[in-house]
Amino acid sequence: MELGLTWPLQRQLHCFPSPGEEENRLFCWDAHCIRLRGESCLLLVHCASRYSCLRFAISPLDWARLPELMEEELRLSLAEAGLREEAVERYLSAAGPLRLSRTHGRREVAFLNRAWEDVLAAEPLLEEGSQRQPLLNCALNELLCRCAGEAGLDRPSARLRRMLSEQGFGKTYSE
Repeated sequence: MELGLTWPLQRQLHCFPSPGEEENRLFCWDAHCIRLRGESCLLLVHCASRYSCLRFAISPLDWARLPELMEEELRLSLAEAGLREEAVERYLSAAGPLRLSRTHGRREVAFLNRAWEDVLAAEPLLEEGSQRQPLLNCALNELLCRCAGEAGLDRPSARLRRMLSEQGFGKTYSE
């Protein structure tokens, strides 16, 4: 799996990776550091579906363990979105080990910035006492929006489930 870091996040982490090499955007995420209510936050955006996750109040120790933090957030957020545990595990296994890279293109970064605007609009749902933000994540992923490489409007959660199902990860949605 490839995690593209925005320039601000690269500077914050003192990590300057090379451009990405992953051809399949299904296995690509972009990460950005944002400030929300005075706290440092991690915003993850899936490059193929615009599915988004936010972690609130990230400490310097948390930033130092970004790969583990990202995988933990993905597991929990995808499960909260209704993805079956087996589909999440197959996806993470197929994606392979995490590799850091630069962000995955101008269009993807434009949609990452749009996701940031959506976070600001959904800020009233923020739970200040928790790093995990399931209500805010749900709101982000149920908005009709556009996505790089996809025509028309759709919800990021529906787009991600459809993509995983089409790629043979089995029945993805818990019913």
